[in-house]
Amino acid sequence: MPAPRSAPGPDTAREVIGWAVFACVLVPVILLWCGTAPVAAVGAGLGLAGVTLACRALLRRSLREAARGVADHRGASTPVD
Repeated sequence: MPAPRSAPGPDTAREVIGWAVFACVLVPVILLWCGTAPVAAVGAGLGLAGVTLACRALLRRSLREAARGVADHRGASTPVD
């Protein structure tokens, strides 16, 4: 029987966002290095930054909803048959 998986630590969301920000900086640099036009590289970086911000907002909302669900579940009284 597999061991139960523990919940991810509190730094998981911060770590994901940190890697996303790193990619938002790295991608334009690589594009410039490969000879892409500066406007296209900046556009790619801004596009990635927009997606990163949207994902961050969704992740924060998901974590809040999960925390609320755990609190509701602990406070609920269920009848035992």
